[in-house]
Parts: sequence; structure tokens; C-alpha cells
Amino acid sequence: MTPPSRNEIWAGALVDELIRGGLREVVVAPGSRSTPLVMAAARRDELRLTVQIDERAAGFLALGVGKATGRPAAVITTSGTAVANLLPAVVEAAQAQVPLVVLTADRPPRLRGADANQAIDQDRIFGRYPRFYHELWPGEVSDRTLRHLRSVACRAVAAAGAAPAGPVHLNVPFEKPLEPTRAEGGSVQGAGPGGTGLAGRSGDRPYTRINSGRSGPDAAAVERLGHLLAAARRPLLVAGPLPRPWLDGPALRSFAARQGIPLLADPLSGARYPAPAGPTPSGEAAASGPERHGEPKAGVTGASAPVVGSYDLALQSPEARRSLVPDLVIRVGQAPTSARLNEWLAELAAGEASTFQVVVDEGGRWKDHLAVADEVLLADPSEALAGIAAALSRSASPTKPDDPGGEDWVQRWRSVERALQAHLEASSAGEVYEGAVVGRLVRRIPADDLLFVSSSMPVREVDAFAPHRDGPLLVLGNRGASGIDGITSTAAGAALATGRRVVAVVGDLALLHDSQGLAVLREPGVCVTLVVLNNDGGGIFHLLPIRDHEPAFTPYFATPHGRDLSHLAALYDLPHRRVELRNREEGGAAHEEVPGQALGRALEWALSLDGSGILELRTDRESNRRLRTSALQAAEHVALEALRQV
Repeated sequence: MTPPSRNEIWAGALVDELIRGGLREVVVAPGSRSTPLVMAAARRDELRLTVQIDERAAGFLALGVGKATGRPAAVITTSGTAVANLLPAVVEAAQAQVPLVVLTADRPPRLRGADANQAIDQDRIFGRYPRFYHELWPGEVSDRTLRHLRSVACRAVAAAGAAPAGPVHLNVPFEKPLEPTRAEGGSVQGAGPGGTGLAGRSGDRPYTRINSGRSGPDAAAVERLGHLLAAARRPLLVAGPLPRPWLDGPALRSFAARQGIPLLADPLSGARYPAPAGPTPSGEAAASGPERHGEPKAGVTGASAPVVGSYDLALQSPEARRSLVPDLVIRVGQAPTSARLNEWLAELAAGEASTFQVVVDEGGRWKDHLAVADEVLLADPSEALAGIAAALSRSASPTKPDDPGGEDWVQRWRSVERALQAHLEASSAGEVYEGAVVGRLVRRIPADDLLFVSSSMPVREVDAFAPHRDGPLLVLGNRGASGIDGITSTAAGAALATGRRVVAVVGDLALLHDSQGLAVLREPGVCVTLVVLNNDGGGIFHLLPIRDHEPAFTPYFATPHGRDLSHLAALYDLPHRRVELRNREEGGAAHEEVPGQALGRALEWALSLDGSGILELRTDRESNRRLRTSALQAAEHVALEALRQV
């Protein structure tokens, strides 16, 4: 029997230890220098390998696994510019606190800076974004070096998943021969039959089990926040995007209901809609229940406290903002998607009342770019809420007769939410604009599906125009760095990891930007329905002042491309349907159905697909801007009327 080579031993031990740490998904971008890593992974039944020939798409595919499950996937690349193509996914993983393991093959150190082919400087190529970096060079293969290798692998997996989660990078230089061949020397130096470096720990346990040193929220700070909340007359809970929405979203909803606090829930927080039944994507139990979040605040019916999704529309007018001023804001997670909500939080800090604001987040990134926080609590959100609820129960004060908060405060938000929900549902059957499209889509998606929303306009449209839904729904998106690159691939990774259909709302530019991501949509276990809002360019720029600066605006900002997306669907053998939502005067083709009816039939088709497919909805940028502006004005009027009647 031919003994394994040095590269085989080294790669085999590394992959084995990553498996012991919980790795189950590997994305492979083909190349030669990474041969030992790919061969080692391919031999293991515990791993599912998915091939993506484009490294940038491969990185986002692996990112999607971590985003949807909280467990890292690994991406393997060869050396050179293949590694550089992973930077966008690494940045998103770092900014959004998503676990990701990056395994890059490299030329041996002797070839660096020596004019060797495909040799670049890969040492810390991703800068400060990785949570952990190490170079693993099999210059010597012995029991002691293999024990070190396994220890480093354990540290990498732990760093990827620990708070704040994020990417880790292991750079592995290999000498030729790269293919399986006869070993140099025929054995591992100094490794006897019981050598743990070669065989690993007994019982398939990790070589080094790394336990988190986190001790929970600061007790004094939690007690202080409990007292603040007990004394507040008009408290408000704001939930921004969170890295584990399936866990922290239910905790936020439960806390808000039991304490009688209006909850302004970003769609990416996991709190806007009820959580789907069954286990969470990560297999962890969601935090909820009275034992964790205490009993309702005195004088307030907790179960009636609203989860508010229409805040972006409600806060348009100065009158509404004045009517809804809180005296305490507790914000969880990163800054909300809504620019209007962020502006209001800044106004509250600068106003005469100077609302006391608290940020709760366990991540390492500073989550107060507005510089409005009076206090920051670095803690797991669910644990922090449980502690605050306990402190509140010990210090709750009775509601005073002249208290402008209590039921009246809750009623204000409840009235606005109900009025805007009814208005949006009624108006969505009329003229079609992109906000109405996402509103109708969100109300139709089955509870077992995941919704993935692209950056740029789609996430903003969902935030503003999809506030209400009766059934459960989990919404994901790449809001860490808010790029439109890798959207299709990330959605595919979420589908691959969870086994659930992902309905992805993307713009035409985002789809073209990640067209190579379509290559995996026909893979077993991947089901992605792409709903493409095709306005032939960058519709978001029509909402900015630059739209008035022709002739430069159209070619350099709107960037019309004129591409026929049916050709792209045919290239990847995907079902495709195009629906015109433009009127004839806007360049749309003649059709028998009015746009609203055509949209309903189109969504029905998209949600009935057995596998992946593309629904292309053709809209007009300028018409969308006009209709959107009109919808915002109508919603502002509805919100003001609701507040005046409270």
C-alpha cells in the first residue's frame, strides 16, 4: 500500500479537525494548488461539497450557509487572484457577523517575490477583516507539527463562531507534487501508533475544545437599565438587523409584548414577523417565554403592545415625529435599514427632551455611528433582555394618573400601525410600483420559505411597504456592507444549508452582477426563486438629487443595460417568466391584464415552481419614482389622521 504524501497527511489532518469542530459544508472553486485540500475533503462522507467555478460567487455561497444557520461553511480556493476574489464575501462576513472559514492554497514561501507563476502575497491579504488568521506550512510533518495544526484548526472554528462571529483565514502553502503520491520518507516523523497529531483525539472529539469566556451581561448595567425602563413613561424598543434573527427576533417580540413596549422591528431583525414553527436554522432553541422576559409592565396590557413595521412611513412628517417622541429608546443590533428612522433617532438625541438612548449588542463593531447612545451594553441581546426583565420586575413603579405613556403611548403606535397596514393592503391592488410588488409578495410567501432581500432598493422597499403579515416569515439579507455583489450566491447558500426554498428579491443590476451565482441553482438541494425587479438600471438613483443632472445622470448613474434576462435564464437552464408592469406610454408592451392582475398571476407562478426559477417584473424607473412618491404622501396622510384620532 502506498503511504500518503506529506501534503495528504497535512491536508487530511486539517480537514479532519475542521469536521470535528462541526464543519459540514464546503464550497470548492477549482484549481491546482488546492488539490490536497480538495482531495482530503472529497474523501470525507461527513462533508457536502459544492463546486462553484467563480471564486467571488463561491465565497458568497459559503457566506449564505453561515448567514442562514449560524454555522460556518468553508470555501477552498487555489492561489493567486483566486484568493483576492474572496475579499467581498470576507468583508460582508465581518461586517454582518457571519461565520465563514476561508481555506486558501498558496505557493511555498520560497517562491514569493521571486517571479514565480501565480504567486502573490497572500499573507493577511484580507487585512483586519478576519477574526483569526494563520499560515499552515507543511515544511515538517511530525507528531508535534500535526498537533499544532489541529490546535490551530480548533482555534479557527471557535473564532468563526464566537461573538462577534465572522470570517477566519487559513493560508496553506503546498510544495509539489500536489496529487496523491508516494510519501517522502514513507512515514510521519516521531508519530507512534498512539500519536494524537496524526489520528486526532479518541471518540472524534476536537483536539482542543475552546469554551467561550463570556460571562453574560454586566449585572450592574442590567439592573440600571431595568430601573430606567421602570421609570420610563414612553419607552420604545428598536430592533435593527441581527446576525441570528431566528434566535433574537422571538426574544424581542416576547419582551416587547410582556413589558408593553412598542417594538419597531427592522425586517432583518427577525422580530417583524412571527418565527416559523419548528427548530431554528442553527438547531438552537429560540429565546422566549415568560420565564425569560418577565411579566407585563404594571398598567399595560403586554399582549397588545404592537410590533411596528410601518415606522418608516409613520415618521415622514414633523407632526408625527413630535407626537411619537419617546423618553427612552433601547436599540438592539446594528443601525436600522430605514434612513428616516435613523434620522429621527438623531433628532431625539439633539432635541430639547434629549431622549435617553441605549444600544444593546454583543458584536465587536461599534453600533452607534450616529453618536446618540447614552449607554452601550455589550451583551447577547436575548440574555440582556432577560436580565432587564428581571430587574424591571424588582423595580416596577405604578403608572401615575397623569402618565402620558401607558396605554395611551401604546395606543398611538397601535393606531398608526393598523391604519397603515389597512392602507397598504387596500392600495396594493391599484397602480403597481416596486414597493407594492414586495408588499404583495411578502403577504403570499409560504411560512416554510425564507425571504432573501437584496441590498439597494429591495431591502428598503420591504422595510417601508411590507410591514404586515399574518403568518411567520424569516427574512435575510446582506446588510453588513450593503453591497449588491453576491446576492444570488448568498441566497443559494441559504437554500443549500437549510433545505428550504429561498425567495430572493433582487434588482436587475444585482442579478447581472452575480450572474455566475446562477450556476448552482440547479444543484441538488438548492431551490431559489428569483423575483427580479427589472427597471433597466439603478432605480435607487432616481430617488437622489443627482437625477436632475442630465446628460450625465442616465449613462453614469442610472446605467441602462438593455439586457434580455431570458437569455441568462436559458444559459443556466432555469424556468423564466417575464411580466410587464409598465403601461404602454412607459414603454411597456400591450397586455390584456392590468398590471395588478398580471402581478398576481406572476407571483402565483413563481411560488408554485418545484425548483429554482426567475420571475422578471419589468418596471419603469421614472414611473416607479412618481408612484412611490405618491404612495408615500398618501401614507403620511393616513398616519397623521390615525394619530389625531388617538
